[in-house]
Amino acid sequence: MTDRRVVFVVFDDFQPLDLTGPHEVFHSAGEYACDVVAPRAGPVRSASGLLVHAGHGVADLDPGGTGTLVVVGGQGVDRAREDADLVAWIAAAAAGARRVASVCSGVFLLAAAGVLDGRRVTTHWAREKQLAREHPEVRVDCDPIFVRDGRVWTSAGVTAGMDLALALVEDDLGRDVAHEVARRLVLFLRRPGGQSQFSVALWSRQPATDPVRAAVTAIHADPGARHDIAGLAAHAGLSPRHLQRRFTAEMGAPPAAYVERVRVEAAQRALTDGDEPVEAIARRCGFATAETLRRTFHRRLGVAPSDYRARFRSTAEPLEPPALRGPLPESAEEGRTA
Repeated sequence: MTDRRVVFVVFDDFQPLDLTGPHEVFHSAGEYACDVVAPRAGPVRSASGLLVHAGHGVADLDPGGTGTLVVVGGQGVDRAREDADLVAWIAAAAAGARRVASVCSGVFLLAAAGVLDGRRVTTHWAREKQLAREHPEVRVDCDPIFVRDGRVWTSAGVTAGMDLALALVEDDLGRDVAHEVARRLVLFLRRPGGQSQFSVALWSRQPATDPVRAAVTAIHADPGARHDIAGLAAHAGLSPRHLQRRFTAEMGAPPAAYVERVRVEAAQRALTDGDEPVEAIARRCGFATAETLRRTFHRRLGVAPSDYRARFRSTAEPLEPPALRGPLPESAEEGRTA
């Protein structure tokens, strides 16, 4: 079935996880036929040396009949976007595909093919400035793990491709199937819809010095603690003014904004992981009142805490194993995710 045909585009020095991660998600869902296309059919060497067999070259594969086109990224993308035949094939395939997606720096190939004009996109944080500079026709937003703009989906770096693939499965087959795929692969289920689904610890800058690292560690150890500038300065062994300046320079955000972001993430986890009342979550995560939590969620995520819980927490019973490819773990708990 054309709608369930996924075609991955690879090239020399691609990032292997950009391919293998999403490919495994689609395979586990059991409803998809996956193909790999490259500039030439045959073995393609990834950036880490892993060889992948491309069943098709662009010269021998009709660009029509693709349900989902997924363009991977990797350090070879800059050479790949100079390949006129590859870019032309991507443009033709994208024109007829039901939807188009990129993982990581694969967004540069979609941009070169003219697929992204006027759209909001994301990519790996290290490529954000380059993408904005070289393609002013696109709107770059490197905060989310993935972005959907109409039929075009783009994701952040490397493992974010699995979050994107889960969202695509959910878009096709529903929340229950996507949740069961995530459970089987021991992944977090990332939902579409423009929500800010990211981990502060993973996606923010990392502290460069021990004093700022001490302050950041204290914030993550107990998001609900007071964490005013005086307290954080005490953890860092610096004056409040000195910490404010160094923290902002190293982390890309002032301490108060960073604390709020960590608290929001802690509240997101609490809302999706259990049945604790919103008022209790607000107090435990440092928001003092449910109303403060509600206002912060609306400002940052565009949704109320109760609605966030209703949308993003899966309460579905696990599907029967035949719904997926391959056996589930003997103990259902072995494969359960948060």
